[in-house]
Amino acid sequence: MASELNAKVKRWPGWVLLVFVIAGFLAVGATRSTGPASQDDRVDAIARRVACPICDGESVFESQNNASQAIRNQVQQLVADNDLSDAEIVAFIETRYGAQVLLVPKASGFDALVWVLPAVAFACGVAALVVVFRRWKREAGGMREPTDDDRALVEAALLAQLDEPDTGR
Repeated sequence: MASELNAKVKRWPGWVLLVFVIAGFLAVGATRSTGPASQDDRVDAIARRVACPICDGESVFESQNNASQAIRNQVQQLVADNDLSDAEIVAFIETRYGAQVLLVPKASGFDALVWVLPAVAFACGVAALVVVFRRWKREAGGMREPTDDDRALVEAALLAQLDEPDTGR
């Protein structure tokens, strides 16, 4: 009974199904959002997505610069008005200050390359490794056992090495 179970586990369709289930769970977990609980949480969430126009590498949420403070106040006012969604507020800030204020690039148009190129490079790397490993396996499979002549040649080389005087190297 245990050997039957072991044989079933080793079948590839089960592993493929497991990979799809895990990928599904990861996709749901990564895209699921409960959303901010209050207006202050919403302002903080938006401020974390916008970069300080003066500071290098800081978000508006972290920066204490006057420009960041002004953007935070503007976001707070837009959230209080409750007319725009978070994405619309970020788009509004982007139109005023330019695309460089986005900490996370958009996933559309030319900016989508930021997301796609690493995945493509990874896939190409894996494909290249598969090709190289198959070639090595094929070349290793073509090798045959050493003959008596090969063994005699190696033994003669070892004896010649032992007979050489040591030069102190």
